[in-house]
Amino acid sequence: MSIGKAICSVVLGLIASGLSTLTIADEVKRISVNGYEFAYVDAGQGEPVIFVHGGLQDYRMWSEQLPKFATRYRAIAYSRRNNYPNEVSPDGTPDSAAPDVHGEDLAGLLRALGYSKARIIAHSSGAYAALFFAAKHPDMVVSLALNEPPALGLLNGLPDTGDMLQAWVANMAPAREALGMGDIQRGIPMIVDAIGGPGAYEHRSDAQRKMNLDNVASFQADATTKRPRPVFTCDMAKAITAPTLLSNGERSPRLFHRVVDQLELCLPNRERIEIAASSHTVSWENPGAYDQAILSFMEKH
Repeated sequence: MSIGKAICSVVLGLIASGLSTLTIADEVKRISVNGYEFAYVDAGQGEPVIFVHGGLQDYRMWSEQLPKFATRYRAIAYSRRNNYPNEVSPDGTPDSAAPDVHGEDLAGLLRALGYSKARIIAHSSGAYAALFFAAKHPDMVVSLALNEPPALGLLNGLPDTGDMLQAWVANMAPAREALGMGDIQRGIPMIVDAIGGPGAYEHRSDAQRKMNLDNVASFQADATTKRPRPVFTCDMAKAITAPTLLSNGERSPRLFHRVVDQLELCLPNRERIEIAASSHTVSWENPGAYDQAILSFMEKH
């Protein structure tokens, strides 16, 4: 074979391999867990890594991460209960008000996929669910990478957080009220800016805004639910023995940094990073730095 033909063959092989990975990642699969059907996508082979999205998001949140992680792992991203394209309802399972339910769903998903343990990468309310999962099922966790879980119960009683918590509730209230009344067009930008800081919604792409709209039902349920909100405690964190990488966005609201401060004190086996040039949704705002930090962490553990 000539050198030219050999090079062409290699290039075509690489292209075919890339297309195959993309096709696998784009194929939405379904799996029944705890009496509910979940959508998920996966790519790659080997040790499982489960990606858990935050509020107003779904499995598509991780579209940039899956191809990178699939070169070393079986990367799996699923849509949590009451998120697109699963069955959704404003009267269904709420987002951050039901982290215990979402945590048990994560445990059930692993079992349904045939795994006894996995690595978990999770964002925001998905990271909150991952905390409940890991505290109840520590033996199912190889490692955790958690970005800014809203585990606000960790701040209860701390001398310097009362005003901060009150300001947070006051800032979120108008957005929750709008969503609870069904005013989606006004409520979604308000909730995104309340969580990510002023201008966060404006900087989102059309695809990201569509994802927010597709997943408004779980946030509406969160705004109207009467369900008692479970509290994640320091004692629960102490039960999590797996290596844990905690992350914050450089420009994230101070409240998230204080939550991670407390997790850093409570978790027995943790590291912490701050992702530059980003606010709350670091995987969208600075994916290169975020992905490399997690991959490096996972190589060590």
